[in-house]
Amino acid sequence: MTVQITARQFHEADGVEDWRSLYHLVSAHFRTGSLAEGIALVDEIGQLASDDEQRYLSVDLRHAGVTVSLSRRDIELARQISAAARALDIPADPTAVQLINVTLDVLVSAKVLPFWRALLGYREIGDTYLADPARRGPGFGLQKMEAARPQRNRMHLDIAVPHDQAEARIAAALAAGGHLVSEAHAPMWWVLADAEGNEACVATWVGRE
Repeated sequence: MTVQITARQFHEADGVEDWRSLYHLVSAHFRTGSLAEGIALVDEIGQLASDDEQRYLSVDLRHAGVTVSLSRRDIELARQISAAARALDIPADPTAVQLINVTLDVLVSAKVLPFWRALLGYREIGDTYLADPARRGPGFGLQKMEAARPQRNRMHLDIAVPHDQAEARIAAALAAGGHLVSEAHAPMWWVLADAEGNEACVATWVGRE
C-alpha cells in the first residue's frame, strides 16, 4: 500500500500550483466555456490515469468547469492533469476549489455514528467521520461536546432518496439506534432522530407533484 504523503510535501513539489489540499483530498478546478471543452479534458484525464490511479481519482464535469480530486496526494498525476489542461488552453482557478463537511456536536460518538451511517448510506472512516462512497455529498463528522444542549436543534439534514428506497433507509436508521419523531407528512418526508435527539428528514418526491 502506498504511504500517503503530507499536504506540506505535496505543496512543496514543483508543478502542482493548480492544486489545493482539502483535508484528505487534493483538488483542482479548470474553467471551461462549454461541456465540449470539459469533455475533452476529461477524455485526456481518462487516458492519463492508470486503472489503479482511477480508484482514487474523481471528476466533476459541469458546463463552466471540471473539478478533479485525488484522495491520494499523487504529485505526478496532478502534474500530468495540469499539463493536459494547459495543452487544451483551459485555465485553472484555485478559488473555485472547496470541500464541505457537516459536523455534528455529540456526547458519545459511538452511540450516534451507526444511525448516521445507516441514514446517509455513507461509509465509516475512523470513529468520528463518514464519507459518501459515491463522492457526491459532503463529509459528515462528529465532534465531542462536554454537556448536552437540551434545546431543539437549529439545524437538521434532509436526505432525499428514491421513493422505493425510503422505507429500507428508515428501517436501517431505526435499527442503528435511531427513532421515528414524526411521519405526519409521509411519504413526502419522515422525521427521525439519533440517540441524542439530533434530527434528520428522509424525503421523497411523492406528494410534491
